Amino acid sequence: MEAFDPEKGWILMRREAAIFLNHMPTTRALKEDIIRDAHEKAERAKVTVFLNFHGVKTQDMNKLRVALRKLGADITIIKKTLLKRVLSAFGTVGELPRLEGEIAVAFGYEEASDAAKAIKDFAKKNDNLKIVGGIVSGQYMLAQAMKQFADIPPREVLLAQLAGMLAFPMTGFVRVLSGPARSLVGVINQIRNVTE
Repeated sequence: MEAFDPEKGWILMRREAAIFLNHMPTTRALKEDIIRDAHEKAERAKVTVFLNFHGVKTQDMNKLRVALRKLGADITIIKKTLLKRVLSAFGTVGELPRLEGEIAVAFGYEEASDAAKAIKDFAKKNDNLKIVGGIVSGQYMLAQAMKQFADIPPREVLLAQLAGMLAFPMTGFVRVLSGPARSLVGVINQIRNVTE
């Protein structure tokens, strides 16, 4: 279903999401609303991923949007000038990656690496979607660093791996301590067998 608002441009209404395609000049009030919304999302986000979506079909973007929503994340299409205004309000360390092409921003609110992994996996299937950078722990990251970040296992897996690493030296330590005791028992048994 489509609707046209002469002040805002075309609005495509969908069951999952409303996508705003602006063919008319953006009013000052609308820009302030967009900035406020993006600022609130950026403030809550544990990870932010910048995407160049030039050439990605609308239906594919909607699939990505639904997949991200299941992971506690969302995606926003925003003009670069407005995005830079939003980002300037935060004390992010480093240099903002080059935002080339049409930019969308994914905000992950739950497990940080899950959203990045979902985007990386989606980009493998859709050549037109490119990760151009992001923000993790208050620091700008380039595209390659964001892709590496996406490969980090979820928190639960990392905790299980850590527990396994901590348990391994302890089991080795117990074996070392029990070794002499076993040897002593063996020696005593041999002495007893000889004396009998």
